[in-house]
Amino acid sequence: MTTQTEKKERSLGLLDAVLIVSGSMIGSGIFLVSADMSRQLGSPGLLLLAWLVTGLITLTAALSYGELAGMMPKAGGQYVYIRRAFGPLTSFVYGWSVFTVIQSGVIAAVAVAFANYTGVFFPALGKENVLLTLGSFTVSSGQLLAIGLVLFLTWLNTRGIEEGKWVQRIFTTAKLVALFGLIATGLYWMTQSDVWSSNWELGFGAFSWSDETYGWEQIGTFAAITAFGTALIGSLFSSDAWNNVTFIAGEIKNPARNIPRSLFLGTLLVTVVYLLANVAYLALLPLHGQPHTDVLVNGISHAASDRVGAAAASVIFGPQGVFIMAALIMVSTFGCNNGLILAGGRLYEAMAKDGLFFKSATRLNKNGVPANALWSQAAWASLLCLSGTYGNLLDYCTFASLIFYMVTVYGIFVLRKREPEAERPYKAFGYPIVPALYILLAGAICLDLLVFKTTYTVRGLLIVLAGVPVYWLITRKK
Repeated sequence: MTTQTEKKERSLGLLDAVLIVSGSMIGSGIFLVSADMSRQLGSPGLLLLAWLVTGLITLTAALSYGELAGMMPKAGGQYVYIRRAFGPLTSFVYGWSVFTVIQSGVIAAVAVAFANYTGVFFPALGKENVLLTLGSFTVSSGQLLAIGLVLFLTWLNTRGIEEGKWVQRIFTTAKLVALFGLIATGLYWMTQSDVWSSNWELGFGAFSWSDETYGWEQIGTFAAITAFGTALIGSLFSSDAWNNVTFIAGEIKNPARNIPRSLFLGTLLVTVVYLLANVAYLALLPLHGQPHTDVLVNGISHAASDRVGAAAASVIFGPQGVFIMAALIMVSTFGCNNGLILAGGRLYEAMAKDGLFFKSATRLNKNGVPANALWSQAAWASLLCLSGTYGNLLDYCTFASLIFYMVTVYGIFVLRKREPEAERPYKAFGYPIVPALYILLAGAICLDLLVFKTTYTVRGLLIVLAGVPVYWLITRKK
């Protein structure tokens, strides 16, 4: 092992940073969550508006983070920003939340999504193939495949930043090309079919699917506002992880310049792709549907297992579309998890240097990589793959992520007042209006989720708060 003081190689350029931002964001969500969102919103106008609002929220946060990234171009990123603005307790609670839920939970969920779609080609590797049952606890071949993916990508990233960089380049480029292919086909289909115009007869009216009456019901303004807020949980989760590039600042060339640029360019690219992908869905499939075996009867709202992307591909390619989309999602989740795993270990390395994580996580291996930090992350993510709770963890982590995004953006105001003379190569766009707007919007969404998704959000909040006594236990030993 090399010592912790040895410098890492700065081998990631602007293009690599942009691909890490976009590649970490694009996983399986864009192919799935529009189904649930359409059941809550019930109109093409509100569905597209929800994705647009999500994109604007993400962009405002990314533009605000640019100032902090320029001030502190160090490994650990957001953890380092929070520590400078609010001190070690708040930064530890953030790091604790990232390790227990935000990063490891998403890694586990994305790995399970990869395994589920692998099961389309090889049923023996799917979640339905249960290998062990102990009471309510089961282990399926799909879970083992998910763990295998986490371990393989972790091993790959311990071999050096070059290996992780090329995996990210290849798989992010592949899924962007495939997504643009789906979008182009959908736009062409718009001129050949009346599905698009039929969908827009609903306009911006708010409708909700009722399981009790087995039909669609128009809802009032207040109900529509609350439904809009809760529907955003899906699009926000699909747009998360853009901040991962800040964790690996130590390996990015000219980080004070390239990280702010990559945050803006990466989130803008994904926002445009997500919005156009939903336009393609609306051009290929009716929005309102009912549970059935026919793709067009199911529509977007009742796509089988919420697989909207697969349903859209089926319209274009017929029955083979399911396999084409399964392959695309496998590529997408593989590349997404590579970016998440690559970045996460650098945050735990920064925590370990502050004495707030396993001491061994500070050490770099012969390839200049914090291998111990990566393997710690892999171990916990693997347990989450077996826990069977990863679905709920997604709801927990989205709420927790929003909390710390707000805290971090508020740090800009704190540091502007406390350190007015500090060097700021890049200043937050539209300060103070844009950062304040983000805090207000994210806060409103968190409040909406607390009221209408209380179970998940309160549990997520408890996981975050559990970091406080853990911090006291660690610092007490010192």
